[in-house]
Amino acid sequence: MGAFNSLEIKNITRETPQAVSLCFEVTQDLKKAYNFFAGQYLTLEAEIDGDAVRRDYSISASPESGDLTVTIKEIEKGLFSTFANQTLKKGDIIRVATPKGRFTYDPTRDQSKTIVAFAAGSGITPIMSIVRAVLEESKDQKCVLIYGNKSPEKTIFYHALLELQSAYEDRLELQFVFSNSHETGAEYGRIDKAYTRSAINTVLDSQKPAIYYLCGPEGMIHNVKDVLISHNVPESSILFELFTASESVKTETVANSSGTIEATILFDDEKEVISMDNDTTILEAALAKDLEVPYSCQGGVCSSCICRITKGAAVMRQNSVLTDSEVAEGLVLSCQAVPTSATIHIDFDDI
Repeated sequence: MGAFNSLEIKNITRETPQAVSLCFEVTQDLKKAYNFFAGQYLTLEAEIDGDAVRRDYSISASPESGDLTVTIKEIEKGLFSTFANQTLKKGDIIRVATPKGRFTYDPTRDQSKTIVAFAAGSGITPIMSIVRAVLEESKDQKCVLIYGNKSPEKTIFYHALLELQSAYEDRLELQFVFSNSHETGAEYGRIDKAYTRSAINTVLDSQKPAIYYLCGPEGMIHNVKDVLISHNVPESSILFELFTASESVKTETVANSSGTIEATILFDDEKEVISMDNDTTILEAALAKDLEVPYSCQGGVCSSCICRITKGAAVMRQNSVLTDSEVAEGLVLSCQAVPTSATIHIDFDDI
């Protein structure tokens, strides 16, 4: 589990009228703990209106940059995102967990393949880290980025991406897609199935080895993924991370009839045995016992609370994050998982 430390905001950059980047000061004794892979995220915690609020935000800097930076887009009624955009200032100190996440660029695995990324809106933040890492850490690896937004003015990293394209014109192919603005050199519309089919025919070569990174709203991810699979792209070559979820796939909860469940929870190499009600999620039960297990959104979107069931069984109330193969491996979202066996063993460390 990522440990929290109090970090000072050393710089704030206004990326768009609705988005800011926060760069944290990491002291020398914490440098190693905050090393990260491109594509990972940080859990931030701050006191807002008297309550401790946690949210996950992707790191947008590259590992080679030496910076620890997250980018936060303000969303309507978004408690933390509004706080970050309107209240936080240089010199403020907030609690920041060490990096987590499996939506990552692995140079040892990926350098022989083209990196193809589809992003929409604030889904660019982990993709930006990945694109920067590819260009900085490899001498010849190519990258294709297809990035959807409403207009250039609302596009996070618009000018930074144009600068990268100019600096790496032989290695970075950049395609903007705007839904509300006709711009020279950009496509008009949305990243839907029709556009993805067109992109495969005109921009991409689905027959060449590639790793595909998809990040943004759930609908976009499913549209792109479905088209890629229909063009024989192996599902193992498609990595995705949701930034907003549509109505999730719900599973029927079948609770253990005894009413009480014995749960053994392993986290940070410590084991706790607790009793929990049969209609309670694993996360709810753990937090009720003051166990410091990882979590953030508590809505089944961010993936901070992933754990592995090593004994017993559970079903998730909803799941928009884990793939079928990951569920088959025993992974669940603890904020959505309700045990269906009288005893269950849960491991937060082995993920």
